[in-house]
Amino acid sequence: MRIVIKIGSNVITRDNGRLDITRISALTDQVACLRDNGHEVILVSSGAVACGRSELKVSHKLDSVEQRQLFSALGQAKLINLYYDLFREYNIHVGQVLTMKESFATRREYLNQRACMTVMLDNGVIPVVNENDTVSVTELMFTDNDELSGLIASMMDADILIILSNIDGIYDGSPSDPDAHIIRTVSPGRDLSEYIRQEKSGFGRGGMTTKCSVARKVADEGIKVIIANGRRDNILVDLATAPETTPHTEFVPNTGAVSNVKKWIAHSASFAKGAVKVNDKAAEALRGNRAVSLLMVGVTAVEGEFEEGDIISVADSQGRNIAVGRSTYSSAEAATLVGAHDVKPIIHYDYLYIE
Repeated sequence: MRIVIKIGSNVITRDNGRLDITRISALTDQVACLRDNGHEVILVSSGAVACGRSELKVSHKLDSVEQRQLFSALGQAKLINLYYDLFREYNIHVGQVLTMKESFATRREYLNQRACMTVMLDNGVIPVVNENDTVSVTELMFTDNDELSGLIASMMDADILIILSNIDGIYDGSPSDPDAHIIRTVSPGRDLSEYIRQEKSGFGRGGMTTKCSVARKVADEGIKVIIANGRRDNILVDLATAPETTPHTEFVPNTGAVSNVKKWIAHSASFAKGAVKVNDKAAEALRGNRAVSLLMVGVTAVEGEFEEGDIISVADSQGRNIAVGRSTYSSAEAATLVGAHDVKPIIHYDYLYIE
């Protein structure tokens, strides 16, 4: 079984902002146990900035971008060395994978990263993945490592994605309310909007809204997703051996098969180079239960500049994004074919993901 484990900043960072080495050591022990039981593990680990902040005292004021770049550059080296030393006690090798959002924008780069992590797993190496904050442009960064972990789980055909935070799961009320209960399972299509708070959490960039959005998308691709509390002792082993008594929220995976290309496209909305608007009839067809391609006859407008093969978004007549896909036309060609019959689809079903 292949498991992607996302370790959030709030799990391995103390209240004073410094790294909680004791917690990281405990999680390492548990990952080693999972490996002993035959599981492949990929770690998506935050904590680089916290590592760097504890290493260096800066005498002058830095803006937020400068702090992120400086502390992550220092911290990445310290963090991977920490994982190296901890896993070496179990004779387990680890390798660092630093990536950026734009590295997933093209199919070629996507497959290159997939090949890199595949050869690591094939040779018993645990990939430790993090965003390369030192050079990532703020506007093109992942929301946080929840988004990155979902993309990695999808790309690597994982069986399970475990998102570890500082909360036991999704509650049907405020977690501080003693009458609130954990929602143990989330079935496909269940609306959780009334339960999700918008606040960000502690040292992380994202919150429960991001976690639920990522979890739902990944579960729709056939991967089980678990949100659990990484500060609970032995949480990973307990989830593996006694899930019925371990607090967590599980997103039930969709049973339908999803192609690898569609998995890539499902996470590519933020890479869209342009967009097309469609009429109500086309929007209804896309949202229906039948497998359909997007035909030019249903397109009412072409926005932005894109080339054949680029990712584009699809919006309905009210401007709401309803799909994303790979265009078979350039924007210039598509503009001349708006509303046309009997021409090839602008997005074939095999390269179309309905949001």
